[in-house]
Amino acid sequence: MRIVVGAPSNGVALKDEIKDLLEKDDRVSEVVDISSPDTTYPAVSVAAAQQVVDGSADRAVLVCGTGVGTAIAATKVTGARAATAHDLVTVRGAVENYDAQILCMGQNVIAPAHARALVDLWLDLRHDPSGFYGPKVREIDEFESGA
Repeated sequence: MRIVVGAPSNGVALKDEIKDLLEKDDRVSEVVDISSPDTTYPAVSVAAAQQVVDGSADRAVLVCGTGVGTAIAATKVTGARAATAHDLVTVRGAVENYDAQILCMGQNVIAPAHARALVDLWLDLRHDPSGFYGPKVREIDEFESGA
């Protein structure tokens, strides 16, 4: 799995913890950090979402202060589904139910040990398009495409 990570300055410490975890994980073939010291949360979020949507990355992890700004910005990219999640139930639902490819977290909200546990679970989760939520995700996609 190819994963892009990114954060503005107020998310770098947690992003670096997550990046380190991902780089050591056998389920991950490549980690690309698109952060820079002067990046804004909208810029890094949109760039990560574009890589996911265009297929150059399978998933992304974004970190800002709360995880909310990154999720809002990333979802402005057509085809991107980003979710802010700080607990196991939300991480599981974000992927399994809603097919979110982008996990957003807040450095000011979650401890690094908990974030690592969520990312570990997140790596194993998959969306089943034939499941209960499949038609709802397709409905969202249709709305987004204007169909």
